[in-house]
Amino acid sequence: MKAIISNKYGSPDILKLKEVETPIPDDNQVLVKVHAASLNYGNLVLLKGEPFLARFAFGILKPKYSIPGGDIAGRIESVGKNVKQFKPGDEVFGDLSGCGWGAFAEYVAVPEDVLVLKPSNLSFEEAAAVPMAATTALQSLRNKGSIESGQKVLINGASGGVGTFAVQIAKSFGAEVTGVCSTRNLNIVKSIGADYVIDYTKEDFTKNTQHYDLILAVNGYQPISAYKRALSPNGNYVMVGGSGAQFTQAMVLGPFFSMTGSKKMGSFLQRANQKDLIFIKDLIEAGKVKPVIERSYKLSEVPEAFRYFEEGHNQGKIVITM
Repeated sequence: MKAIISNKYGSPDILKLKEVETPIPDDNQVLVKVHAASLNYGNLVLLKGEPFLARFAFGILKPKYSIPGGDIAGRIESVGKNVKQFKPGDEVFGDLSGCGWGAFAEYVAVPEDVLVLKPSNLSFEEAAAVPMAATTALQSLRNKGSIESGQKVLINGASGGVGTFAVQIAKSFGAEVTGVCSTRNLNIVKSIGADYVIDYTKEDFTKNTQHYDLILAVNGYQPISAYKRALSPNGNYVMVGGSGAQFTQAMVLGPFFSMTGSKKMGSFLQRANQKDLIFIKDLIEAGKVKPVIERSYKLSEVPEAFRYFEEGHNQGKIVITM
């Protein structure tokens, strides 16, 4: 089979399309013919080995996972004898980040519990855009942010992969949602249901008079003190992305602010979860959530896809088709 191979850390130029052995599933795995995959921030971390702390999970000197890629959508070719949830021919999607990655390939062999039946109203390409980004949005809003109906929720970075899902999922919980994005993305964020949209090139939301019950920082560079100022008295700030300084402040200062006041401030890291992906599938099939895809690239064009992705201005998701 064809696969993208990465044997060292570096720029997208190190990624090579090669012929490798098709994996053979064991008794507890399924073999999936991959129809589409997608890019997420974790793919960039695995490519570059940055920040350095990530290497303790991915390999100190070189990647221990030679085939990158987390999200997949495809069709099951065969199943191990102990597999109970799926059969050959089933159309599935899932997040492989917890079981060795490997999505940028024509086939993968994975445990059945990382997969869910594909939403009936999505194509393979649309389904591949969902797992990691949508699960990140759901878990950060619900598990870490304790979102409730009627709350005022702000999504900073509302037009990116996680942000577009966060806007829609927050609306599904009954929140009043404000999205923060650049001028060119205003219409996209409005189209997915945001009640209000702030153009960060013209207005700094941390300096206006509005306060928010929950702020999800998906992108940006504001200091944590500015976010604290924009929170309501018992508000909650959750950092899932942004600049390195923003990440460090959330890790170091977030717990201090949380202990010394009524506002909760901290960071969050997504974990692949089949139950949560089923929850998201139900939202999709109910018409409450839909993926936003800006560009699609062929498997042979993965280096080019990474070069565009690391610019940080993509609208929604970037998909890889096989």
